[in-house]
Amino acid sequence: MKFSQMPYTRPAFEDVQAQMQELLQRFKAAASAEEAFAAYKAYDDASKEFFSMYVIGYVRNTLDTTDTFYDAEKTYYDEMLPKLQPLTQAYTQALLDSPYRADLEAAWGTLLFDNAEITLKTFKPEIVPDLQEENKLKSEYQKLIASAQIEFDGKTLTLAEIRPYYEDPDQAVRKAAMIAASDWYMERADKFDTLFDGLVKVRTKIAKILGHETFTRVGYYRMQRNCYDAAQVAKFREGVIKYIVPVAERLKEVQAKRIGVDGLKIYDDMIEYLEGNAKPVGTPEEIFAHGKKMYHELSKETADFIDFMLENELFDVLTRPGKAAGGYCHYIPKYKSPFIFANFNGTSGDIDVLTHEAGHAFAGYLAQDIYPSALRRYSMETAEIHSMAMEFFTWPWMEGFFGNATKKYYESHLGNALTFIPYGTMVDEFQHHMYDKPDMTPTERNALWLELEAKYRPWLDMADVPFYNQGRRWQSQGHIFSTPFYYIDYCLAQIMALAFWAEAQSDQGASWAKYRRLVGFAGTKTFVELITDAGLPTPFEPDNLKAVADAAVKWLDKR
Repeated sequence: MKFSQMPYTRPAFEDVQAQMQELLQRFKAAASAEEAFAAYKAYDDASKEFFSMYVIGYVRNTLDTTDTFYDAEKTYYDEMLPKLQPLTQAYTQALLDSPYRADLEAAWGTLLFDNAEITLKTFKPEIVPDLQEENKLKSEYQKLIASAQIEFDGKTLTLAEIRPYYEDPDQAVRKAAMIAASDWYMERADKFDTLFDGLVKVRTKIAKILGHETFTRVGYYRMQRNCYDAAQVAKFREGVIKYIVPVAERLKEVQAKRIGVDGLKIYDDMIEYLEGNAKPVGTPEEIFAHGKKMYHELSKETADFIDFMLENELFDVLTRPGKAAGGYCHYIPKYKSPFIFANFNGTSGDIDVLTHEAGHAFAGYLAQDIYPSALRRYSMETAEIHSMAMEFFTWPWMEGFFGNATKKYYESHLGNALTFIPYGTMVDEFQHHMYDKPDMTPTERNALWLELEAKYRPWLDMADVPFYNQGRRWQSQGHIFSTPFYYIDYCLAQIMALAFWAEAQSDQGASWAKYRRLVGFAGTKTFVELITDAGLPTPFEPDNLKAVADAAVKWLDKR
């Protein structure tokens, strides 16, 4: 079904609550394993119906944040979802306590139950008002970012629309654009500080009610970390500092020489070639036509996937006033439909929509028939392998997007993969400090960000752009506000994607087969189990990052 034709009806809280309560009692009263399986299926089906309405409402709200109807729906879910958690938690507890658990585990495996035990650690009925407050603050942040109207170059631009100016060959234009955006942020600096301070406080309060001194452990539980902990992530950060930061610094030195500057200012960071960065050629329609060709040639499954996405209007990629910032892929279970949201801005990031976000969507498309539906939901770092590796597997078709600039795209894509990892790891360390020391003042937070910038991105001069030189860059990183401890997932996945890429340089077919196998497991295996099965190096041994860094540098040196 086309997305525009998908009907939306607000699920009445009382009806959903009554239905879930009835299904819970039915599951508890099961007199046989067969009855338990049937009761669970009924609950699973009801959950898919409810979640589909939520996703449709969410997507339509982000497509136009000024639409009062779907804005009200977003507010409704912000209040409703926390109130339903006591019932979902009760169902989770019933699943774990079922006298037929052995039968269920024999059919579905034990990971579903391991994850259920983690889920139970994230909730108590007492935190419902706090969850509602958290949702409210996150929504306020999203609306604030989406409201940006920046006067520049004789135009009124959103934050997405001004970003292409950061890649302008003229340094004066780059600087002016960045200062214009900086001014917008700085005029709202107190608001950003207040929103984040509220989020840290309410999350810390939630953690204490759940029996933890800080939110860090709860954040890991929310992210369903089921195979590694904060100590192992710290080991990964050690490897990044030891092996990736020096490579990234070298790449940035080459970039500075190439664009003729003595050291990179913050407004030089995104311009890689004075003649201009690699940009896609053609209209959005032409880009999608080549994307269709690309996926038809990559494999039979990707051909079927892209046809399904295009035929059912499951992309919305053109930026416009009122549209939410950023990009995402969501899944609508009732219609077995991924949905890709993005904001085209004329940069190479537009092609990422057809590679990165399509990697997410392809994984959801393949997992549509996995049951129970909880096993379709993979952990975030696994999801990012799906997307980041797809970026590299589609390299053979990039000429159709970039023409004569394809070589520049390859160099930029690989280089950016390496230079992103220090940034993403910095975001992760920042968040650990935020929740381990929740009483930090805004000034202390900003000072810490600058300290981490010097540690992870020593090549970068924040110059005379207040938003950056005051240490406020983190306020534009939505994950820090919306999904604590998510960002390290990108970094872990990037290392895995680079490992796939390194193998694909000599044997694309073998590497794709491993990737397809990994994607096919969906959420039935943990992140560590998946990378072990694929023969990928664990990122939690710092020295393992050296091989990935060396392979990338070797390729770059040959260009």
